[in-house]
Amino acid sequence: MPVSMPTTPSVAKLTLWAEFSDPALESRYRCTMLAHDACQMQYAALLAAALFLLFGFADHAISGSGSDLIWLLAMRATVIVTCIVLAIAVHRQPHWAHRQLPINLACLVALSGLLLTIPLRPNGFSTQLTSTVVASMALYLLVPNRLPWTLLWNAYLITGFTAAVLLWVPAPPGVMTANLLLIGVVNLIGGITQLRLNRLQRQQYLSLQEERDTNLRLQAEIDERRQLERRLRHSASTDPLTGLFNRRRFFELADHELRRAQRHTTPLALFMIDIDHFKLLNDCHGHRIGDQALIAVAASCQAALRDTDIIGRYGGEEFVVALPDATLDTALSIAERLRQQISDLSLETDSTPLRLSVTVGVSLLHDNETTLDGALQRADQALYIGKARGRDQVVVAPPSSLTAIKA
Repeated sequence: MPVSMPTTPSVAKLTLWAEFSDPALESRYRCTMLAHDACQMQYAALLAAALFLLFGFADHAISGSGSDLIWLLAMRATVIVTCIVLAIAVHRQPHWAHRQLPINLACLVALSGLLLTIPLRPNGFSTQLTSTVVASMALYLLVPNRLPWTLLWNAYLITGFTAAVLLWVPAPPGVMTANLLLIGVVNLIGGITQLRLNRLQRQQYLSLQEERDTNLRLQAEIDERRQLERRLRHSASTDPLTGLFNRRRFFELADHELRRAQRHTTPLALFMIDIDHFKLLNDCHGHRIGDQALIAVAASCQAALRDTDIIGRYGGEEFVVALPDATLDTALSIAERLRQQISDLSLETDSTPLRLSVTVGVSLLHDNETTLDGALQRADQALYIGKARGRDQVVVAPPSSLTAIKA
């Protein structure tokens, strides 16, 4: 039967921030990106900690050894510790990379620390401008934050930078305008870049999911076809009523055992089994009881035979069995066990329980025979001898025909 499975649309609507408008689809996408974003968040946090540490070595040369240096070092230490703690937390709990609180808290501490360098080191304006531009680009490219938050933090950075420069680093209007234009262009490029990355990543996700869904559907179709093929093979080789091999499949397997017996000079025995008085049973009790008798006899035969023996329905109420590596004594023992087991059966009818019995003809393959026809004919002759003698017995093919392969 067809297999149903959830599918991902090949085209999906995106919001203004280049995210999926479907919350469930966006959630699945973010789950697939969790490992990547967690790794990126760790790198961004460690990189920020390293940069604040490196710039700390220049603080003494620029600010001297006064109180400003202490405040600078305290600020840098706070930022470094915050970034390292965030990196460790994301490493241990990757889902923190998609939690807004820890990411935004780290952004607040890092950006505030960056802005504090302006009043504490007012003579390092060019370095502070460069740091602001780099921080703005890092927010877009390195921090796996959602675009609205990235825009908010860049607005905080630009506003804080502008206010700090106006208060502590007086600059000509032309220079200030040029700096603001530079920061604005950086934000424009960064915003467009993140929008484009968001869109491309989600399109790639849709393509991969569509390919996955196609592969799953193909695999489901292949599995369904294989199951159908197995059912067809089973139907083509099995008697639908008894579940035994049908006549064609039995002879295919028996011929294989015949060739093996010839190669290895091993014995091969054959049974012909007939349910006694089966026509009378059908006439008296109906075909439904007759079918039940066939099913019960087939099950008892399978239980009495060895795992290596091959049994099939020959036609009507007759069954045929091939017994590889079975000497005459072994075959007789198995046949008698089979006959006794069926004699113990009691088939329930509308009136009284019905006793069943079978007659079994046994023969061995001769050493000069290349087909099963001779052995099968002898087993059939033995079967008719048993039926003439009164049925419910095991009969061996006539002695004149038993020059068989020795075990």
